[in-house]
Amino acid sequence: MQIIDIIRTLEEKAPPSLQEGYDNAGLLTGNPGWECKGVLCTLDATEDVVMEALDRGCNLVVAHHPIIFGGLKKINGKNYVERTVIAAIKNDIAIYAIHTNLDNVLDGVNDQIADRLGLVNRRILSPKPGQLLKLFTFAPADQAEKIRAALFAAGAGNIGNYSEASFNADGTGTFRGGENTSPFVGEPGKRHEEKETKIEVILPVYRQPAVLKALFAAHPYEEVAYDLVALANDFQSVGSGLLGDLPEAMDEKGFLYMLKTSFELELVRHTPLRGKKIRKVAVCGGAGSFLTTRAIAAGADVYVTADVKYHEFFDADGRMVLADIGHWESEQFTTGLLVELLQAKFPTFAVLKSEVKTNPVNYFIG
Repeated sequence: MQIIDIIRTLEEKAPPSLQEGYDNAGLLTGNPGWECKGVLCTLDATEDVVMEALDRGCNLVVAHHPIIFGGLKKINGKNYVERTVIAAIKNDIAIYAIHTNLDNVLDGVNDQIADRLGLVNRRILSPKPGQLLKLFTFAPADQAEKIRAALFAAGAGNIGNYSEASFNADGTGTFRGGENTSPFVGEPGKRHEEKETKIEVILPVYRQPAVLKALFAAHPYEEVAYDLVALANDFQSVGSGLLGDLPEAMDEKGFLYMLKTSFELELVRHTPLRGKKIRKVAVCGGAGSFLTTRAIAAGADVYVTADVKYHEFFDADGRMVLADIGHWESEQFTTGLLVELLQAKFPTFAVLKSEVKTNPVNYFIG
């Protein structure tokens, strides 16, 4: 078992290309070719967590938040970031961060929040643009099914809750092979006409390498004709935040009490209650005030997020309840998600959950 094997599993769940431009997810310290002795999952890769990994025989820390967010010009231990990096390097501890890419998948960070609230009919609140391609290819009619099957298996042809979606049109293709060709049909030097099927499928941008590899492997032609076109369509399975429904409507105070108990909160900061029932719920783990207007537009009765500033509470404008439950509190179940993901893939390997509570915010309740 190498660290790269763990990374491949994590990136299958949340491809790096889905992270936001400001983010720094990925392998931050260590070497992907190292033998992996054990994995410690955490929300934050602090110095205490690195030392915990060492004590528990793990040489890979998988964290949600990147410990290195901006550039490091010096590493001399003057702050917690530098001390963590020094501790990791000195003790050969690899640190891997899976941040906004895990935020941006439907079954990622926000899904954990939705689980605690019992939400149904879940969908992405703000789908991420520029994430879809359409592949056109042309194949001998009797080979089309084989090629379609290969494309579907590689991750193409998924639209919402539908899979194996394609469009097919029959026509006639022509080609003439050069002197050094060995065509699947026809003869070199002579123009050939072949009954062909045009196959169209949609695929996520991050699946392009796998889909093209499958196409080339399954296609019988020496030169495979294909086109890739970027789509303006939203990718409904990828993006920021999550929207869902409560199975039954609740009054506002009952919902806030459920928040407090489900997330073991000291308190909930919220805008004035409106005296209306809560049914449609928007959520976003971490700092999510940038989605407030999107939640309102989606018809949410309440928006649950964190790190809302004073003036940002006004943005709810009496049109919904805006509830701030705290950054660590909103993402605390992400660690368990990572453990479950890796244990399912590597059931006989040491995948541990950190026992260090990294929340830097404390509350004094007098």
